[in-house]
Amino acid sequence: MYGDGFGGYEAPVKVGERYRVRIESLGKGGDGIAKIKGFVIFVPNTQVGDEVEIVINSVKRKFAFAEVI
Repeated sequence: MYGDGFGGYEAPVKVGERYRVRIESLGKGGDGIAKIKGFVIFVPNTQVGDEVEIVINSVKRKFAFAEVI
């Protein structure tokens, strides 16, 4: 998991950062789900088992959105 243990959370990713990830599962809307340090990243147009390079587009409190590059 991530966080400081006191309820203060800072996402381990930032907009514009690039990562190589493996898609672990699919979300309700069909987007692939990868994790970075336990933090959920939604990646559209991917399938379970895909290994892709992504760029982070948007970061929320508990998850982020990225796209394949």
